[in-house]
Amino acid sequence: MTSNAFEEIVSDFEFLEDWEDRYRYVIERGRAMDPLEDALKVPATKVDGCASQVWLHPKVQDGRFSFEGDSDAMIVRGLIAVLRALYDGRPVTEVPKVDAGGELARLGLNDHLSAQRSNGLRAMIERIRSVAADAA
Repeated sequence: MTSNAFEEIVSDFEFLEDWEDRYRYVIERGRAMDPLEDALKVPATKVDGCASQVWLHPKVQDGRFSFEGDSDAMIVRGLIAVLRALYDGRPVTEVPKVDAGGELARLGLNDHLSAQRSNGLRAMIERIRSVAADAA
């Protein structure tokens, strides 16, 4: 049920044995994303529950879900990129059904993120699911 983009991340993580390298990889994924326009960094797109500043701008077009996002923290920006690989392009009705915790566990992220980062990641997932459920 996962996308090719997410499976690529899983494969790359299996290749990278060291967590320093994995963190760098996640950060590089975030750097590769286009920045979110400043006009979209508003209270309505801000995700509460994150230690850093996080904005998600979801879109539903032709029944498919996508989102843009940004953060002032490089690792969080990378986590947004990972979530985009997991969710982007899915039918909006499938988004709430994705076992994000299970899929992200394949990367071992829960064991290597601080409690604050883990809470922020959960907050981002909940925002994504909520928006998709409302749109469906």
